Amino acid sequence: MEPAAICNRADGLESSGGRLLPDVPTGERKIEHVRLCLEEEVGSVGITSGFERYRFRHCALPEVSFEDIRLDTSFLGIPTRTPFLISSMTGGSRTTGEINMRLAEAAERRGWALGVGSIRAAVEKEELAPTFRVRERAPSVPIIANLGAVQLNYGFGTDDCRRAVDIAGADMLVLHLNALQEVFQPEGNTRFGGLASRIEELCSSLEVPVGVKEVGWGIDGETARMLMELGVAFIDVAGAGGTSWSQVEKFRASDPVRRAAAEAFADWGNPTSECIVEVREAVPDLPMIGSGGLNSGVDAAKAIALGADLAGFGRGLLGPAVDSEEALDRRLAQAELELRTAMLGIGAADITALRLTTRLIRKQGL
Repeated sequence: MEPAAICNRADGLESSGGRLLPDVPTGERKIEHVRLCLEEEVGSVGITSGFERYRFRHCALPEVSFEDIRLDTSFLGIPTRTPFLISSMTGGSRTTGEINMRLAEAAERRGWALGVGSIRAAVEKEELAPTFRVRERAPSVPIIANLGAVQLNYGFGTDDCRRAVDIAGADMLVLHLNALQEVFQPEGNTRFGGLASRIEELCSSLEVPVGVKEVGWGIDGETARMLMELGVAFIDVAGAGGTSWSQVEKFRASDPVRRAAAEAFADWGNPTSECIVEVREAVPDLPMIGSGGLNSGVDAAKAIALGADLAGFGRGLLGPAVDSEEALDRRLAQAELELRTAMLGIGAADITALRLTTRLIRKQGL
């Protein structure tokens, strides 16, 4: 694939084949988050996604040709060419907006669903809206707009959520739950009390499906059941084992007490694999995204076999997205190849067969 030439766009952002992250320090929070995720050890410590506890029983005679294996599926009735999601990551500044555009173009090329980072900043400041306008770059894939659920307790209402959906040209909205991050974030909003009733109200008033996701500590079965009763249309478990946002905020904290306290939560959360199993048992028919610490297409295959409808990748795509279009495309293609190969290895011709497989087993003693 030839790198795209740098060109000016109507939305004021540029698309370039080269590296996007600035080489100079900046005080912008969104860029700070990206830089820390790329340069510091911000992964969970002492806890994993749990996918290593499972393995597929190999099928020596799969009775399916590799070239006939199909990855196409749908999510909330929207067709997609793969069962993959580029998870919500960034936006809100010029540079992170360019990252969003690169992710959107890659999602469109490869047929991945696409989530964007929190659109709160663009709802509050119109000049930031172009950094989230991904629909024109990804006209055919499912797009998920994103807002912090806690903002419903700080004045955000249905009209603001509607605006977030409109900015991204999204098919659905996800509200992220990040209570621990808000505690350690210098700008944090921590009024999570009474939030369930506001989520329920939004689910009944917004014209598009409303989902709920965690940011890396996981959603358990009990919480999933409550969310379904509130009217939530889908859940992204976003379990532990990948990025720890208490670790990220630890590096941003100037308060030594807050910084030291954040370290105590490096192993906090529910492993992603456990979340998927619990949520699927608790709400068998609710659409679910499995994300949090997925490192390969084999992890994605395990997530789907455990009960997820889509498999979400986040920080593992950020480095390639920042580096170049080619690096990002290679990383997406690798995940697709790994998934197809795993499906061949168990004789699953399509995603439905992968979901129904009996060949995923838990390793003894784990």
